[in-house]
Amino acid sequence: MDDRSDLLIELGTEELPPTALRRLRDDFSALIVGGLRDAGLEPGTTKSFATPRRLAVAIQGLRIQQPEQVVERRGPAVAAAFDQDGQPTRAAIGFASSCGAEVSDLERVETEKGAWLYYRGHKAGRPASELIAALLPEVIHKLPVPKRMRWGDHEHSFVRPVHWLVVLLGDEVVDASVLGVASSRTSRGHRFHGPASLEIASAASYEKQLRENAHVIADLDARRQEVLRQVEAAARTAGGVAMIDEALLEEVTALVEWPAAIIGTFEKRFLDIPPEVLVSSMQGHQRYFPVRGSDDQLLPSFVTIANLESRNPDEVARGNQRVIRPRLADAEFFWQQDRREPISQRIEKLKEIVFQKRLGSLYDKAVRVAALSRQLAPEFGVDPATAERAALLGKCDLLTEMVGEFPELQGIMGRYYAAHEGLGDGIPEALEQHYQPRFAGDQIPTSPLGQVLAVAERADTLIGIFAIGQAPSGDKDPFALRRAGLGLMRILVESQRQIPLLALFGRAADHLPEDVKGDAVVDAVFEFCMDRLKAYYLDQGLLPELFEAVRDVRVNDGEPVDEPVDFDRRIHACSAFLQLDAARSLAAANKRVNNILRKADGVDIPEVPSADLLQVEAEKTLYAVIEPLTKKVANLARQGDYQQALEQLATARDGVDAFFDQVMVMDEDMEVRGNRLALLRQLSQLFTSVADISRLPSQ
Repeated sequence: MDDRSDLLIELGTEELPPTALRRLRDDFSALIVGGLRDAGLEPGTTKSFATPRRLAVAIQGLRIQQPEQVVERRGPAVAAAFDQDGQPTRAAIGFASSCGAEVSDLERVETEKGAWLYYRGHKAGRPASELIAALLPEVIHKLPVPKRMRWGDHEHSFVRPVHWLVVLLGDEVVDASVLGVASSRTSRGHRFHGPASLEIASAASYEKQLRENAHVIADLDARRQEVLRQVEAAARTAGGVAMIDEALLEEVTALVEWPAAIIGTFEKRFLDIPPEVLVSSMQGHQRYFPVRGSDDQLLPSFVTIANLESRNPDEVARGNQRVIRPRLADAEFFWQQDRREPISQRIEKLKEIVFQKRLGSLYDKAVRVAALSRQLAPEFGVDPATAERAALLGKCDLLTEMVGEFPELQGIMGRYYAAHEGLGDGIPEALEQHYQPRFAGDQIPTSPLGQVLAVAERADTLIGIFAIGQAPSGDKDPFALRRAGLGLMRILVESQRQIPLLALFGRAADHLPEDVKGDAVVDAVFEFCMDRLKAYYLDQGLLPELFEAVRDVRVNDGEPVDEPVDFDRRIHACSAFLQLDAARSLAAANKRVNNILRKADGVDIPEVPSADLLQVEAEKTLYAVIEPLTKKVANLARQGDYQQALEQLATARDGVDAFFDQVMVMDEDMEVRGNRLALLRQLSQLFTSVADISRLPSQ
């Protein structure tokens, strides 16, 4: 008799949230496989499925019987298990009975805390069907559902109502139940193409039966590829190329079980509207895929994915066209109306919109950002007056009808309206770019003016919100300060703008309202941004020790490295240094130096070591190495050539190794001891000129 079989579990529901479908599929599969593995059933190759109306998993080669279980239990302490006559107490008898054994069957185990009774035994494994039935309710309970709902007249809750459950082990139905629904082999197909019940023969036939007999492509990834293929083919038929947004593709895939592409069109006059408006309307509001021509310009066409094969696709297309036309007509109206009033005339109206009660209106914020932009402008090679004017205009497009309808187009519409007004000096482009980066992986502003506005905007927001006591906590970050902090660090690093953060935040604090004390939170905002910078480097694959090595450096009378560009050069120099043979040896040596210096309390250490007190050849050699090396490294560090500075440090390896092999630092002669400690302190200072080398991995 074969002791393994295939397993199929399918949970049938009403339409699941499309943006959560992939995660639900993955977690459903992972929880089931993990539970089966923990039970010793050794699940084999696994394939997971998800459609709008089902989550499923098929597992090959599952053991049909749990292996014999080894049972180990610790009982009462021996002292409490037997009385003065050596007879078992009620504690010992009760423990033995709970194990199904006699007291004489129990072992005695010695531990650091004394002797204990111990039971070792075996029990037969349970059938897989029993374990699966017990596991399923646990899986449903553990699924990370964002918001549960109830249905019917019972107390069950899930992300959507559950209507059927298929559980097959081989070709046999496993008796199970979840959320009040009993298991069977009966599944359901497409709502329209396959509404009849479908009897699933086995796990192996599941996917094929659904596809061939019920018009359901159960494999989420296969369905995604099919949607993509159809969209691209339809766009070619329309004479262009489909604009594929990955998030939209994922969402559409999660909305259909049997995709069918439909080509729609709209009137050419709508192409006079900015293309971003058309794209936003089609993608964001209607889940359509826009089509571009060979010249990269939008065509008056789109592709939509229906969840069925219509006998009259032209009518389906006309229905979609009737839906999109009013939206495009509204956008056309907004575009015409907004341009009647120059964007520069909307500045005063910003006073009507509150940014934050204690920080004032959007106008107040614009004035602060403008003042800070004017101060920063020379450091970006930008005319101060231009920076100030651009900053005052930065939020004016929020007052337009178009941005009111399409808030995701803020900045983009500012660029269009500023250009229509005839504003020059790079202001239109800066109004769009100062929002960048908008999201992880988005590009930073490319123009110097855009960079000035982006930096000033984020610095003002960070210092202001921290100053009123609303710094992010836990998952709460209503002002998106984490994104603002990361964006600020990315702009400064990637544009190579040498702006010290502490000074930047100090300047921003100066412009806050008088009753908002920004100076008090400058250090906190700095630490917050450094945490964002650390995450930035970790995402690039750099070791956390590299970040900490630079983070611990102190410059300018004990201040941390607060210039992101300088920090970036140091951390990449450390990364390159770590590839050298000498790096780990010197890191270990520097740890040893620091430990020795920490333990030298009370020893009179001179400012500099004296050549006259050097006795051992190894310390003379190290002294001779350190003196010229200090000057070389200092010069290179001043020039910002940190990689070359660290490479120079690597030349000290032999001298350092010889010193620790041959020299006793804590000599009985206190004068000699102090001199050697002075030599090590000089070495330590050399090691921390670029980064704290002791923080680097030494193994």
